[in-house]
Amino acid sequence: MQLTNPSEIKRIMDKHGLVFKKKFGQNFLINAAIPERIAEAGAGEYTLEIGPGIGTLTKELALRSKKVVAVEIDAGLIPVLSETLDAFPHVKVIEDDILKVDLKTLVKREFASGRVSVCANLPYYITTPVLMHLLESGVPFASITVLVQKEVADRICAPAGSSDYGAISAVVAYYGRAEKLFRVSAGSFVPAPKVDSTVMKLTLYDHPPVETVSEERLFQIIKSAFGKRRKTLVNALSGDFSHIGRDRIEQIIESSGFDSRVRGEKLSIEDFAYLEREFAKIN
Repeated sequence: MQLTNPSEIKRIMDKHGLVFKKKFGQNFLINAAIPERIAEAGAGEYTLEIGPGIGTLTKELALRSKKVVAVEIDAGLIPVLSETLDAFPHVKVIEDDILKVDLKTLVKREFASGRVSVCANLPYYITTPVLMHLLESGVPFASITVLVQKEVADRICAPAGSSDYGAISAVVAYYGRAEKLFRVSAGSFVPAPKVDSTVMKLTLYDHPPVETVSEERLFQIIKSAFGKRRKTLVNALSGDFSHIGRDRIEQIIESSGFDSRVRGEKLSIEDFAYLEREFAKIN
């Protein structure tokens, strides 16, 4: 069963009375090399897949993993997956919304030992929520390898000071090292999206690369810094941290080596962590 063959995809969809659902961002791969490359880069001994679709990537993960658990939100695809993954008894499909899944409970129940890797072909509209759900879950995932819209990957992997750098870039850098692996053209999917995609990998740190007093305050500083991009960092932070005072905030920023007129997009995760530690001395 060639799951990247457009004719085979149509046959399967017709057999089960299915149509592509835009609300779930369903775009199935028709370039056989892509799922192979994703699995080669991201599969682990134990792998969690999000949104298996008809099982195209799942099959490749199953060839490289001891166990694969795939979470699919579309109930209509569950019978399809039972058919396409019949040859892989070590694959378990769970019908659920990944954003509502208690990841700690799932990982503990399904993967008795070993670290878990995550692989997914993520729709644009849930990319950031899914990534944050994974990162904030407290599960020590080994890596997260995802196929996402090119512009999203550009933002997530952007270094401090670049035009694509934003809050998500800084937050992700706190959890792991993000890198773009390869580009995927719109023509590699059916139906074809309007933009190209990129496969990116986030290799998670065992421990954060920076020292903080409060993760919550660190993320609030980052959120504030990028919440009003046209404002200087001093002005952006003065609103949400008014108890510290504008003059003191300016002094702290200058003590970190930046001009008082600097904007948030110039600061790395190390710089934001320095601000957090200095703010903690005042609270």
